[in-house]
Amino acid sequence: MWASEEILIVAASFLLAGLVKGLVGLGLPTIALALLATQMDLKAAIPLVLVPSLATNIWQALAGGALKALVLRLWIFLLAACAAIWFGAGLLAGLDASLPSGLFGALLCVYALVSLTGLQMPPPGAKEPWLSPPLGLVNGAITGLTGSFIFPSVLYLQALGLSRDHLVQAMGLTFLVSTLALAVALRGHALLPAEAGLLSAVALLPALGGMALGQAFRKRLPEARFRKLFFVALTALGAYLAWAAFLAPLY
Repeated sequence: MWASEEILIVAASFLLAGLVKGLVGLGLPTIALALLATQMDLKAAIPLVLVPSLATNIWQALAGGALKALVLRLWIFLLAACAAIWFGAGLLAGLDASLPSGLFGALLCVYALVSLTGLQMPPPGAKEPWLSPPLGLVNGAITGLTGSFIFPSVLYLQALGLSRDHLVQAMGLTFLVSTLALAVALRGHALLPAEAGLLSAVALLPALGGMALGQAFRKRLPEARFRKLFFVALTALGAYLAWAAFLAPLY
């Protein structure tokens, strides 16, 4: 059973993650997982993002008017990712939690620094059918091992030249499918206890509340400046997780 202190940590993490999601429009599961990983075992934290991630990505995947076209374009990438998620979750089950946590921190640093510098993956062009499977496998393995959906899927989707609305929908579709596959993989590898699923459902309430607050404040804050501060903070948080996992034990 979860202690009251742990429940408060989960609620506060998802409230803050929802607030950022409402302000900048991205990253609720990633932010929540990063905050939770500073306070608990990553294996215990990953199942908690499932219900909020499902709830916030269903609408995003369905809105945009291009669902069929995106499924036809991305199905190979998504299929490869789903297969690799099972493999990654199997690795997670057999590893000490410090290694996945450190890897997750390093990935946060890379993602945030790439976003700050504006670096982009070159358009795949005619190579898209050949690049989709290996990139899907890499993305899925990372998702299964760390619970993070963002790398390299976000960079890859941005490189496809989609319109803004269709890019948002493609990300929602990718994150939704990845969340479902992650839930199946965690369950299959005995990493999804019933109490974690229940607490994940409870976490949906502060996540939605935070999103509502963020959307209310969105028009009052300079979004570009806030996004920059967000990625700087994400870099620092990722660096802390990586340091705690890989360097702190050496001292």
